Parts: sequence; structure tokens; C-alpha cells
Amino acid sequence: MTTLRTLAPGIGLAALAAAVAFGLNTVIPLLSALLIALIIGMIMRNLGLIPQVCEPGFAFVNRTILRLGVVLLGLRLSIPAIIALGPGVVVTIIVTVAATYLVTIAAGRWLKINHATVVLTATGTAICGAAAVAAMSAVLPGDRRAKNPRASVDEAAATAVAAVTLFGTLALLLLPVLVRTIGLDPTQAGAWIGAAVHEVGQVVAGAGIAADQLTGQGATTLTDTAVVTKLGRVAMLAPLVAIVGAIESRRRFAAAEREIAAAEAAAVVAGKPVPHEVVQQVKPPIMPLFVVGFLVMVLVRSFIPLPTQVISGAELAATILLTAAMVAMGSGVRIKRLIATGGRAMLLGAIAAVVSAIVSILCVVFFV
Repeated sequence: MTTLRTLAPGIGLAALAAAVAFGLNTVIPLLSALLIALIIGMIMRNLGLIPQVCEPGFAFVNRTILRLGVVLLGLRLSIPAIIALGPGVVVTIIVTVAATYLVTIAAGRWLKINHATVVLTATGTAICGAAAVAAMSAVLPGDRRAKNPRASVDEAAATAVAAVTLFGTLALLLLPVLVRTIGLDPTQAGAWIGAAVHEVGQVVAGAGIAADQLTGQGATTLTDTAVVTKLGRVAMLAPLVAIVGAIESRRRFAAAEREIAAAEAAAVVAGKPVPHEVVQQVKPPIMPLFVVGFLVMVLVRSFIPLPTQVISGAELAATILLTAAMVAMGSGVRIKRLIATGGRAMLLGAIAAVVSAIVSILCVVFFV
């Protein structure tokens, strides 16, 4: 039976590593604390620095703490603030997220990259970087042929986070230059940066660079539009995770049924007794509970006045929890296998980033 005493060593080690990640993030702000935490987890695992006593706690952090962090992310989002941007920006958000996700899925199949890496790269690019990768990883099944199916998802997540972070950073540096070249007004510039740059922190940085070219109200409009547009993309996280989670669960159920049918057919051909197995899976709920929690938090933020301190505290708590979860996620990664699949995954990340930038600028020009 799992007890707090059993979980404490792993939770404590993940928390310590997360604190180191926050410290390094203050020194290297272009690298998010989530990415640094993932790298720390990978290093710890591959150098054999994680004692066996920490494994139950790491598993708890990688599942329960991760989902709690995603729930708290919902308090960042205000539906009225997103709607106030106007129909043009809302259309830009929806079209960009849908196009980026679907094209990335198609490109990943063409490049013959494993399914989990494709889905997580598509999600991270379309929605909000590492946090979206973490949320989607919670509903993806691992490779059933692997000794540790969860480890295959963690490796895919590490690859996706690396790709999303790399090309998100390039976007935050490149888009402010293109904003001036194209001649976008502050609202359009903010909408494009918010719709095309991956991480929330990267959007803030990119908007700040672009706003440095402006003064007064123009700079404020650009920055505010970029951040709220970005949060509009984050709002798409819940429906996307719910849809993909339901599809993946049903695929897993169907695959198990096919395996049983094949075993029964093989027994008949061999003249052996037919095994009467039952698929030991339960049809999934329409929406995972942590996604329901995320949506509840969005509604709370949207329609109940909350003190600024509560909102700020919830955002900080979400970041802390997700950073700790990234440590545990990184601990499931074997670097040799990650390197073996990294090249094509980086190409996929580049394709996803280009699609996001092109689709969003076209939407901004025509609709905003």
C-alpha cells in the first residue's frame, strides 16, 4: 500500500530538482524552468542518481502532481478577456491551433515518427509548449511492447519539449523583426506573436521585444493582445486533450480486442482450447477528470471576482507543480534512444512552427 512515507523521498527529490530549475531559469531566462527541470531529470536518470526509494514518489509526481498543475492552469484564463479581443482574433486562434495540429500529425506520419512524439509535438506547438506536452502526455498510452510503457511516453515528451522550446525561441527572436518588416499595427502584431510563439513566457518576451519599437498606448496594446491571444490558445488545451484522450483510449481498447480475437483464432487452427479472455479495460469517460477540473478553474476565473493575490498564487503553484512533474517525466528518458530519434523529430518541430507562423499571419492579415 502506497503511503506518504513511501512517496516522500521521491516527492522531496523532485521538489529539490525543481528548485534548482527555477534558480537556473533566473540566470538563463530564455530557457523555461520546465525545460531545465526536464533536462535535470534526464541527467539524474542517466547518471544513476535516482535511488530506488524515490521511484514511487516520482511516479506520483509524474501523474497526480502533473494533473493538479494542469487544473490550476485554468485560473490563468478569462473567457470574457478572450472574447473582448474580437471575432477576428478568436478566428485566428481557432484556425491556427486546428491547422497546426492537423498538419503536424500528417507530417509526422509522413516522416514515420512514432505516434506519441507526433501527437505531443503537435500539441506543444499548437497550444502552449511544455505545459501542453505535459498535459497531453497524461492521456497517451505507452508502447505496449515496451517493458515500461510509460517510459516511451516520457521519451516522446522529452523530444517534443526540446523541439517546441527550440523553435519557440527562434520564433520569439524572429517575429518581432518580421512585425516591423510587414508593417503590422500593434493589435495585429500582438495577435500574431500570441498565435505563433509557443510558450507563454516566450510570448511575453517576444511581445516585449516588439513593443520596444513603440511608445505609450501602442506598446501596451501589443503586449496585452499578445498575452491574451496566447491564453486563448491555452483555452484550447482542454477540448484537445479530451478529444485525443477519448480517441486513444478507444484505440487501445480496440487493439486489445483484436489481440484476443487473433489468439482465439490461432487456438482454433492449432486445435487447442479457445481462451476465453476479457478485455481488461474500461471504456473511458467522455472527458478525463483533470480536464474537467481545468474547465472548472476557467469558469471560476471568468465569472467569479478573485483577488489578484489568489490568481498570482495559483499561477505560481501551477508552475511549481508542472516543473516538479517535468523532473519526474525527464527521469523516464533514456538519452541514447532520444538521440537516435531526435533528427526527424526536430524536423517535425520545424514544420509545425512554420505552419503555425504562416497560418496565423494569414489569419491576422485577413481577419484582424
